[in-house]
Amino acid sequence: MDVGELLRYQPDRGTKRGREDDPDPEVKPPRKERGSRNWHRDEDKAPQDDERKAMVTADGVVSADDEDVEPLDESAVKRMILTFEKRSYKNQELRIKFPDSPEKFMESELDLNDIIQEMHVIATIPDLYHLLVELNAVQSLLGLLGHENTDVCIAVVDLLQELTDIDTLHESEEGAQVLIDALVEGQVIALLVQNLERLDETVKEESDGVHNTLAIIENMTEFRPEICSEAAQQGLLQWLLKRLKAKLPFDANKLYCSEILAILLQNNDDTRELLGELDGIDVLLQQLSVFKRHDPSTAEEQEMMENLFDALCSCLMLSSNRDRFLKGEGLQLMNLMLREKKMSRTSALRVLDHAMIGPEGSDNCHKFVDILGLRTIFPLFMKSPKKMKKTGVSEKEHEEHVCSILASLLRNLKGQQRTRLINKFTENDSEKVDRLMELYFKYLDAVRVADKKIEGEKHDMVRRGEILDDDLEDEFYLRRLDAGLFLLQLLCNITAEICNSNVPQVRQRVMQILNMRGSSIKIIRHVLTEYSESIGDGKNAEFRESEQKRILELAETL
Repeated sequence: MDVGELLRYQPDRGTKRGREDDPDPEVKPPRKERGSRNWHRDEDKAPQDDERKAMVTADGVVSADDEDVEPLDESAVKRMILTFEKRSYKNQELRIKFPDSPEKFMESELDLNDIIQEMHVIATIPDLYHLLVELNAVQSLLGLLGHENTDVCIAVVDLLQELTDIDTLHESEEGAQVLIDALVEGQVIALLVQNLERLDETVKEESDGVHNTLAIIENMTEFRPEICSEAAQQGLLQWLLKRLKAKLPFDANKLYCSEILAILLQNNDDTRELLGELDGIDVLLQQLSVFKRHDPSTAEEQEMMENLFDALCSCLMLSSNRDRFLKGEGLQLMNLMLREKKMSRTSALRVLDHAMIGPEGSDNCHKFVDILGLRTIFPLFMKSPKKMKKTGVSEKEHEEHVCSILASLLRNLKGQQRTRLINKFTENDSEKVDRLMELYFKYLDAVRVADKKIEGEKHDMVRRGEILDDDLEDEFYLRRLDAGLFLLQLLCNITAEICNSNVPQVRQRVMQILNMRGSSIKIIRHVLTEYSESIGDGKNAEFRESEQKRILELAETL
């Protein structure tokens, strides 16, 4: 029997995230015990570490039977690291000396794996992580990621996953910083990706190794978000896209890949551009097309679908990716999803919103009209679907996305296509204008309630002599947005656009409803003026100026 076969007799590894084939979590052993493996040796197992009473023998190896034990301290960790270095060197030496005689290095490989298991106990004392760096153990561990025996690589991955556990990292900020610095300097992501390339996920242990590798990346990016860009550049993004495309049954690893992808793309234009260059938009559209006519079969598959939609929305923040989305027939796919009325519909609406917003969305807006998208979007405007609770989307969110799409269409469409859009508001005795004004008063009332409450709080604060600083004003503004202010601004924008479109029937209907409700056009003007003043966060100065000018002109011409 060779070394690899012998090592695979170990029990299931513990992982950071739950996997489909895990036993009932209620009967799992404690996490630290679950992390150790039986390598079919007669040596004693490490004790459990329930209350951080780890015990270490004089040679640095944990033993449950030795009576002469001491608490795990700095000197004990040093001895453990020294033992690890010796065993690693010995194994390397024997493999070089006897490359074709596994029986000659088998014993040393088992010894090496044993000490890697014992080192899991270091994860309970992050204050001593600096010893791993100072004694060069981090570099040695990273070197073992390229070991000829994948079981050794997987053992190292398990150890790194536990060392980088996010809760553990937060226990000692200083220790965590030192460890993460060393891992980044050692190009850990690139090494992990190289290791991922050779793991066979049809073998359970190696599939677990993939899962734990993704857990290391999640831990590191959560602790230090700027690692995301570096990770993407070091081959991770390419591997994730390849893994998503792989014709494998849906499993926990595919779900985890979708989650890591969404994390990498958050607030990172470099990664979004790289994904576009790697044909990632097409990959995302292909993976999502499955849900065009079929709902996800499990909660986990639904989570993956939402992660992929999140990733797509994030990519569409970049104008170059909007062109790729257009050429990849993303609009047609999203439009079909809206018509099919499956679970994917609410997220497809969100994608369309991202694809059409701003001047960069002009081409997508025109194409949307060409593919008869108006026939799809207006029924959703007229009535919010009842089945949205399944996807966790509120009525307000749905109405916000629909109104944002209509506002983008009115902003970007030109010529005949704009005329087709405006004419929709005259159909069936101007029923769409009636719906528009219904929503306008709904959210005007909601914002007024919020404003009244905020004014009361401000009055009380002034009476108590408290200062209303900028942070507090920002908080109050966010509360107004939560109440529906942004949606109210969109509705006023749409109203102003259709009133200024030289279609008397539409303008007359708006004025008639305002008069019936005892309201006036002045309120719409005021909302638009406030809206123009709030534009600009995250946008360039040129866009902000032109958009403010456009909205103020709309308000004035009313």
